[in-house]
Amino acid sequence: MTGKREYLRDYRTLDDAGNVHFGNNETCPIRGYGKITNAQFTISRVAFVEGLKHNLVSISQLVVGTGNAVTFNNQGSVITKEATNEVLLKSERKGSMFPLNLKPVTGGQSLCLLSKANSDVSWLWHRRLAHLNFKDLNKLVAMDLVRRMPTLKFDNDSLCSACEHGNQTKQRHPTVINPKIIEPLSLLYMDLCGPSAVESIGKKKYILVDDYSRFTWVLFLKNKSDAAEEIINFIKKMEVMLNKNVPTVHSTTVQSSRIKLLMDF
Repeated sequence: MTGKREYLRDYRTLDDAGNVHFGNNETCPIRGYGKITNAQFTISRVAFVEGLKHNLVSISQLVVGTGNAVTFNNQGSVITKEATNEVLLKSERKGSMFPLNLKPVTGGQSLCLLSKANSDVSWLWHRRLAHLNFKDLNKLVAMDLVRRMPTLKFDNDSLCSACEHGNQTKQRHPTVINPKIIEPLSLLYMDLCGPSAVESIGKKKYILVDDYSRFTWVLFLKNKSDAAEEIINFIKKMEVMLNKNVPTVHSTTVQSSRIKLLMDF
C-alpha cells in the first residue's frame, strides 16, 4: 500500500474498498487500487491509502500467483523468476530492514527505460487500437493514456499489409494546360436521365452539353430507345445551322459507334 497517488498506474477508484487499521487504533479508507512499476518489475493491486506516510508491501503479494521467488540473505533481498532464475529486483539490507530498491516511474514514462515488446504483442496492440502507428502507440504508453496497456516499448519490424493497402492512392490525371476544344461543337457530352420522378410529356429527359460553351440542350423522349435517332437528328441540325462539324461525341448511355453507323447510313 502507498500514500502517494502519483506512484500508481492503471489506477481505479473504488467507493467501498474497505479500511486499513493502524497500531494506534486509527483507520484510513482505501481509495482505490493500481500498480507500481519501475519499467522492469511491477507490483500489482497496490492499495492507495490517503495519508499513509510509508510504502508497505507484503511478501505474499510479491510471490503468490506471480511466478516470482524472494530470497533473503545477509546482504539484502533478491526477487527472481522461478522458471528462468532471471533477477527482477535486487535490494540492499539497511540495518534490520529489507526495503525494496524500487523507484516507481511517475508522470510520463521514459521510453528508453522500457523493455521492448516482442513482435506478436506489438502487432496485437497495433490492431487493437485501429492500426495506430507505433510512434503514437509509444506516446500512449509514455503518457499513461490507456488502462491495462503494458508498459513496453513497441516497435515494428515489418510492414502491416492492411495499412499498406489502405494508404495506397491512385495517381491523379495530369492537368491539361492547352485544351483541344477551341470552338463550339468540337466535343459533345451526352447523358440520359430518367425516368423522372415528375412525369413530363415524354416521361424522360435527354441532356446534351456542348463542352466549349457549356450550353445545354434538353430533348424530351418518349422511350429510351429513341435516344440514338434523336441525337443524330440534333447533330445534323446543329451542323447545318452553325456550319460546323461534330468530330467527337462522348456518351455513357448511347454507343457512339451506333450513332456513327446511323449517320453514315
